[in-house]
Amino acid sequence: MKKLISALFVPLALSSGAFAAGSVSFDQKGDLPALSSGIRSDAMAPAAYIPRAAAVKEAPGFCIFNGGSGAPLGGEDAFKAVVRGADAVFAGETHDQAKDHLAQLEALKALGEARGEKIVVGFEMLNMTLQPVLDDYASGKITEEEFLQKADWKNEWGFDFNLYKPLFDFIRAGKLKALALNLPKKVVSKIARVGLDGLSPEERQYLPAEVAITKNEAYIKYIRQSYEGHGKSNSGRTDGADAVPANKQDAGKEKKGMGDFTFENYLAAMCAWNESMGSRLADFINANPGYAGITIAGAGHVIYNAGIPASVAARTSGLHPVSFYPSDAVTCPEAMPAGDAGLADYVWYISHPAPAAGKTK
Repeated sequence: MKKLISALFVPLALSSGAFAAGSVSFDQKGDLPALSSGIRSDAMAPAAYIPRAAAVKEAPGFCIFNGGSGAPLGGEDAFKAVVRGADAVFAGETHDQAKDHLAQLEALKALGEARGEKIVVGFEMLNMTLQPVLDDYASGKITEEEFLQKADWKNEWGFDFNLYKPLFDFIRAGKLKALALNLPKKVVSKIARVGLDGLSPEERQYLPAEVAITKNEAYIKYIRQSYEGHGKSNSGRTDGADAVPANKQDAGKEKKGMGDFTFENYLAAMCAWNESMGSRLADFINANPGYAGITIAGAGHVIYNAGIPASVAARTSGLHPVSFYPSDAVTCPEAMPAGDAGLADYVWYISHPAPAAGKTK
């Protein structure tokens, strides 16, 4: 199983993340996951939530390479064949890139051609306590406006809902199931501060019985680079990677690494986050034979298949998974760059628009 987005650019096109009591996201190319403040800062909120009246409607294209062999996949028909043969699809994203979400939609459509209504779509964007609200929206019991209000989308996630709307529209039209995968932000944030053993019984209930700490060396290296680089400011980003101090008392201090967070706890927070989302999907698949699942999440949760894909694999048997990792490319390369090998089962090259003025990529 593998993933979908760019690389440690070195292309670790993984994504940015913010584990925090208020803003949790882990996805963007060129950025390592970051544990950010417990609550979105005033400076971050406008950048992360700028309603876009219309998401870019350009197709993502099908420039896709096998992440293992480096061979080109061969276009739309070949892509559909791969997805149709999968029981679990892991579709990574850069949260504010419209074409990445259109690529996810293509994967969902292809899965729908093979499974009909027997599909569950898992979203990182919603924490598991919001499952009843998501059920009502997916089944058509509440309107989009009601859903956005009840889910507190602006504060819960922050990125423009229009980017995700085509996915939700497809779910509602096809009568598909949907899963809220994420941990409550305060739990991820607390693990980063005090470790798994520091959780209260109430907080621990959101985690699976077993939380495996990854042994994947490439992923650990990736997380360590995030940890050590977290002191650098990324203010104004739209990818959730803003390096906001985790505690108010840390504001204004330039530190190497995570300050009061140890690397051990930082890694544990990432693993608990991945394990919780993976277990949610695995539990559904195990309880519903014949269903296929697709995960909509930041690339940092699927890179090296060390996050959600590994969690699902450990909790299921006989599953046929596939992951896609979207990487930025102005034009389709003649050959897959050597540095992109292993990012996912397939690396999907997509031309992303240049960042807006004043933004860094």
